[in-house]
Amino acid sequence: MKTYIRRREKNDQLVVLYGGWGTDENIFTPLCSDDFDFILFYNYSADEALVLPEMKTYKKITLIGWSLGVWAAEYLTPKTGIIPTVTIAVNGTPIPADDQYGIPLKVFEGTLNNITEENMEKFYLRMFGDKKTYQSHKDRVPHRSIKTLQDELRWLYNRMMEQKEPGFRWDYAVTSEIDRVFPAGNVNSYWKNQKSTRHIILPLPHYFFHNWNNYADFISFVESFKKKRTYKKKEKISLTTGL
Repeated sequence: MKTYIRRREKNDQLVVLYGGWGTDENIFTPLCSDDFDFILFYNYSADEALVLPEMKTYKKITLIGWSLGVWAAEYLTPKTGIIPTVTIAVNGTPIPADDQYGIPLKVFEGTLNNITEENMEKFYLRMFGDKKTYQSHKDRVPHRSIKTLQDELRWLYNRMMEQKEPGFRWDYAVTSEIDRVFPAGNVNSYWKNQKSTRHIILPLPHYFFHNWNNYADFISFVESFKKKRTYKKKEKISLTTGL
């Protein structure tokens, strides 16, 4: 387990992010700003203890789970004592290794048994969606050894096989139409059945945070999302929602 913490004494907003498998702080810290505190959990395993700073009093705590981090948020948040104000699941489900609502078991197990440098490069390319986006954001590609990737995915798989029924409160679920890591149909099917969660579908790949300047902008976008809205940041993206 790795923890990255960024704090400023004046801040009264906190963003807690649970990263997906195979990541490090390199892919997430570019969206930090001095306007909010930030805690990132990633590289999940039993080798290192959960590390938390002394908690401040915040006006708002936003929790984001991305990819396998959606499951990790449900598994780990009760252990942290952090009580979020808003929760956002991004391109993942609480049942991530599942033929109906996650990554099919054969695919998940196949990845677990075939982690190589070549396959990881293919994985990160799929994560960014296409070769052009991958190349233009290659500075964000995680720097991880094959052993740590194997250890992490094995730990995640073993814990998932022991999991209880999901019981976490997710206010929003943001999913991608062109996700090449989690089957979009499976993820959308899961969130479609969660009536208390607002489901937003975007025409983007699995990793898409680079479309926003920082996490505060992304959170504001999610909370104010409207049907058939046109999103203008670095480029125009026509968006739809699956309510």
